[in-house]
Amino acid sequence: MTAETEEEELLGRVLDTLLREDAYKLRSHAVPVRRADGDWLRIALEGFEGFEEGESVLLPVEPEGFQCDIRTRRPARLLRVPGRRSAPTVLTGLDAVLGRLRGAVPDEDRALYDVFVGECRQALDAMRLHTRLRPRVVAGLAARYGERWGGMAGALAYDTLAAFRDHPVYPTSRGRSSFSEEQLRAHAPEFHPTFPLRWLVLPREAVYGDPARLPDWWPTPGDLGPGPSDGRFLLPVHPLTLGPPLENALRAAGLQDAARLAERPLLTVRPTLSMRTVAVADDLADDRLVHLKLPLTTSTLGQRNRRSVKPGTLIDGEVAQRLVEAVIEREPRFGATVLLADETTHLHAGHELLATLVRRYPPGLENATIVPLAGLLAPAPDGTLVIDGLAERHYGGDVLALLDDYLTLLFDFHTTLFAYGIALESHQQNLSLVFEDGSGNGGAVPRLRLLIKDHDGPRVHAIRLAAMIGGGPAADLCGFDDRRILTSGDGPVADVFTTITVHLCAAAPLFELARLGRAPLDALLRRLRDRLTDAVDRLAVTRPGGAAGLLRRRVLDADRLPVKAMVTAGTLFTKERSGASDINKHYVTGPNYLLRGSGG
Repeated sequence: MTAETEEEELLGRVLDTLLREDAYKLRSHAVPVRRADGDWLRIALEGFEGFEEGESVLLPVEPEGFQCDIRTRRPARLLRVPGRRSAPTVLTGLDAVLGRLRGAVPDEDRALYDVFVGECRQALDAMRLHTRLRPRVVAGLAARYGERWGGMAGALAYDTLAAFRDHPVYPTSRGRSSFSEEQLRAHAPEFHPTFPLRWLVLPREAVYGDPARLPDWWPTPGDLGPGPSDGRFLLPVHPLTLGPPLENALRAAGLQDAARLAERPLLTVRPTLSMRTVAVADDLADDRLVHLKLPLTTSTLGQRNRRSVKPGTLIDGEVAQRLVEAVIEREPRFGATVLLADETTHLHAGHELLATLVRRYPPGLENATIVPLAGLLAPAPDGTLVIDGLAERHYGGDVLALLDDYLTLLFDFHTTLFAYGIALESHQQNLSLVFEDGSGNGGAVPRLRLLIKDHDGPRVHAIRLAAMIGGGPAADLCGFDDRRILTSGDGPVADVFTTITVHLCAAAPLFELARLGRAPLDALLRRLRDRLTDAVDRLAVTRPGGAAGLLRRRVLDADRLPVKAMVTAGTLFTKERSGASDINKHYVTGPNYLLRGSGG
């Protein structure tokens, strides 16, 4: 991919997003125009400062169907039509196109629009950096890990492949504000680096958490150089938070005089797909099963989507994990097929930059291949897709059979959770597919399992949960810090189920496979609808209580489906302007592509 086509592709995704979210009414207030080469939208700019009377721009569009009825026809461009009688001008490139569309942005929104344009430039820089360095990185992965990337170490290699890919919805996902190229190459997952952690020495009473639950190798102040160690405790610090960010956090927590940065670094780590989460790379007893989630000062997927770690989210992740564990205990078939990362160990010192989640993965994964869903369609070192190698190894080369198993398990689990009033934020980055490589388990381990991490951020209908397990147990399992998690109705739970499980985890890979020419889209969507219908039908028999009927009405047979409006809520508008109470759960609506797979 050349620099020019990178910019064209990014511009296309950006324009698609503005249309999908109907930002500034660009779609709903535009007038459809039919020209010899296809459909266009006429966007009027008359009345905005700097534009001629009667001036407009035309945006080429075509049918889409995944979360929006239309998308920008490629190559992405605008046709500027002056008010006077002069020839139209074709505008291409991020700066020219987004600069002209700025005229449709109300004055009060232009400052945040300019921030988004900055995000686009950062994303383009990242794409060009990735294009330049990816061949070298991928060759290094092949040399380091060989043909089969097994266990938790191999999972990091798949994380690296996934990090080169774009988010299914957010167009500038590869950009990371505030970090230089040098910092990214030393710390970002797409470059597969290792680096040492720094440690903060704090008074023990300033740190909230249970030291007894930490790994045996957790260091003591005496391990890291001179200085008082009695009554002191170590909190790991990501190197990219050193300097003013860390100093400001300590000052805000009232710890500036009580804390000191340890003289020496300790513990070599490697970034995971989520850059702020690192895997322990030192040769320690249980190192391969431990990841540390550490705050960063950057934002991704929107200006307001900070990569810090709020202490309340640590509590919420633990509560959500225990809630899902309680459901699995009542639904024992998932005990063999759904694995949960343990997120019950965490520390914080009263600030979102002074926190750590100690994530432990289940034992017994040494012979497994663990692939994040975000990396399933990534190109492997041999040029094929990751899914092709997995299908060859485990499904006799049948990619559709692999997808069928995946969709069956995905929908069985998440519709069951829905019956309990629960929907998880287990999107493509938080969900991994686990394939068993060993041949000596006698069939005790299924060939495909799901592995879920990052449990905070669900939606829970407490009344439905109480009806399923009893009021007292339900109350004990709902001690969330963020009270937005608990809802008074099924709607918010259905919205998360639709936007995460259906759109991102099921439909997005299928639409991409269709674009790659691997199978007809209608056939893939029919398979998707069939597997979801199977799960809903099963629910109607095994878990009466209205959940199955609700999923039919709100998902399978609905005219429109909720769609995340991530750019609108995350960058373009303030919360007051967008009305978003949660920027990750703010929605518009889009077409129900499941109806295409109904066979009717």
